[in-house]
Amino acid sequence: MLGSPSNHTLLNTATFILLGVPGLEEAHLWLAGPLIAMYSVGLSGNIIIMTVIWTDSALHEPMYHFLCVLAAVDITMSTSVTPKMLNIFWSGNGITGFAACFTQMFIVHATTAIETGLLLAMAFDRYIAICKPLHYQTILTPRIMMGMGMAIIARAIIAVTPMMWMVVHLPYCASHVVPHSYCEHMAVAKLACADHMPSSLYSLIVSFIIVGTDVIFIATSYSLILKAVFSLPSRDARVKALSTCGSHVSVMVLYYLPGILSVSVALLGQHAVPLHTQVLLADFYLVIPPMLNPLIYGLKTKRIRERVWNALTTSILGHICQNSAKEKRPTQVHVMEYSESRWTAQPQM
Repeated sequence: MLGSPSNHTLLNTATFILLGVPGLEEAHLWLAGPLIAMYSVGLSGNIIIMTVIWTDSALHEPMYHFLCVLAAVDITMSTSVTPKMLNIFWSGNGITGFAACFTQMFIVHATTAIETGLLLAMAFDRYIAICKPLHYQTILTPRIMMGMGMAIIARAIIAVTPMMWMVVHLPYCASHVVPHSYCEHMAVAKLACADHMPSSLYSLIVSFIIVGTDVIFIATSYSLILKAVFSLPSRDARVKALSTCGSHVSVMVLYYLPGILSVSVALLGQHAVPLHTQVLLADFYLVIPPMLNPLIYGLKTKRIRERVWNALTTSILGHICQNSAKEKRPTQVHVMEYSESRWTAQPQM
């Protein structure tokens, strides 16, 4: 029984060994290079997005607040897995503690659930901005936004907690070698000595419900947006309205398609798709979207692009002017002249 002292001792002292990418051990060092490059770009890009939105009062609008939270979630998601993956690729040290493994698992599932909720909130924001522009300020008040954010976080925690409870309480009395680069739920659950299907089925069902519901509402929002946009009399107005949604649509495609592909490949199993392909898809799914999201919003959102460009040019020009001023600053040369009674120093310009 799980409640026995011996099993509790086993659970508290258990460690897992992550293999990285099984079958591609010789290529781990080659994989570390692109991984650290993508992580660095994503981390710096999301920090820039958050800083620009936080410091510029002109960007304190619902759309940019949601984008700021999305950047924070992307940083949390990629940081929860990338440092350990790099450690495995560089040193081969895949040992991770029981608590650390399941904490990582919880963060990965919770952040993915929060991210899909944020994409839905951003679609709702675009719907109100385009279809009900006169009521935008009265509908998306700070109180409503706070409520939406809390609801998204609460939904993620409520959905993930039962799955975590089930997988944590499975007895891990056999192999502790995880054929993955991080503590992926299915890979860890399969190591249990008991039936892991309840937690696996729960994970799949809840994921399909959350993602399916969000996708339906997002599709509904954008169908209404397109209907409103194409009813506008001015071509310029239509182009402007569509351009405000372009970055959001790109991020949604980037998030949902690789996720669906990764889940589909995992369901097909190792006999249909090689294990290293499954692992690589799961790994890059947690790294590539956080890297590309700030690039997409930075390039496609004019106001953010202008703020970032102004900040960069101001910083560079300020540095150049400061160095130029130092070079042109007159210096005093002290020449020692002999006097009858003493040496004196006279400045010469």
